[in-house]
Amino acid sequence: MNYQHLGVYSDLVAEAHRQHTIYPLALPGAATQRKVREVLGWCDRPEQAHDVRVERTWQKDGVAGEEITWSVGYGPRTAAWLLKPVNATGKLPAVLALHDHGGFKYYGKEKIADGPATPAPVIREWWKKSYGGRAWANALARTGFVVLVHDTFLWGSRKFHLEDMQQTVESGGERRAASDAVANIPAEVARYNAMADTHEHIVSKYGNILGASLPGIVAHEDRIALNYLRSRPEVDSVSCMGLSGGGNRAGMLRATAEGLKAAVVVGLMSTYPGLLGRHVATHTWMFFPFNWARYGDWPDLVACQAPAPLLVQYDLEDDLFTVEGMRAADARLKQLYKLAGNESAYTGQFYPGPHKFDLEMQAAAFEWLTKV
Repeated sequence: MNYQHLGVYSDLVAEAHRQHTIYPLALPGAATQRKVREVLGWCDRPEQAHDVRVERTWQKDGVAGEEITWSVGYGPRTAAWLLKPVNATGKLPAVLALHDHGGFKYYGKEKIADGPATPAPVIREWWKKSYGGRAWANALARTGFVVLVHDTFLWGSRKFHLEDMQQTVESGGERRAASDAVANIPAEVARYNAMADTHEHIVSKYGNILGASLPGIVAHEDRIALNYLRSRPEVDSVSCMGLSGGGNRAGMLRATAEGLKAAVVVGLMSTYPGLLGRHVATHTWMFFPFNWARYGDWPDLVACQAPAPLLVQYDLEDDLFTVEGMRAADARLKQLYKLAGNESAYTGQFYPGPHKFDLEMQAAAFEWLTKV
């Protein structure tokens, strides 16, 4: 078989299978959970937000908001928005809303949430392209949830400075990022995103030689945010949800976070064999924890705490995946949840159309979260 990215080295895939077993079925349970944490790294220290500050508050369109910042112990401060219904009382269910990757690192939380300022035109275009034209985190808050949206490692308030990347990325980030296709993107934002796209490879190398990994660092920061959300007095149970890179993050949280009620993974589910050929290069390093293929497939990682509730939404015309890879992942998740004793705790939903989390999908996910 010929693989587009491998060409004359397409037989490397067969050789990998001869060298060692890859993608074995990793059964849900403590042993697989330990292996996931070992592969990801950065999973074994207390994960709390430090020096938490409430910077400002606001109300808009039925949502009360707080801008919060904290330190994770390295790099710039994390900025986050906490959203909840205006005049909410008592304890409410909560969701950690996880922004996407999208080849768009200039912004983080703004890509899925509406904060105190008027959204930039490029953000409105992003909502239109990926989220049915709205900030879904605010829409979820209006239905009765406390929602926390934070910038994670490499995005928004947690992004590298342009001058830092210029010292290591030659040619000024000539590679085009996915965000270039969005209308009204300012030139400086497009340039930053393109350079950050190349810089991610360098950050991943650093993670590797520091005994960590890019997905491990991102998951570590997401667990810090999760623990902060859990500490809030108005919060009852906590779930997580995200599209694309946000779905990637939701899957890693489902695997590594204790006490998470439920997870919704949107537009980020496939078997690894389903990616071979032409669907590897377009994905972030977060999707490929080092050496995980020796221990299991991507669905196995996400399901390692089965039968903890999991919803996965698939886009049938998603150009980042093959339909065969998505269907195979769905079948594998059903098998894993059946082996864990509760097949009904996993729900897979398939939708027509491209890579997105549109209004129909949002409505289904919100309803699932209220019933789980």
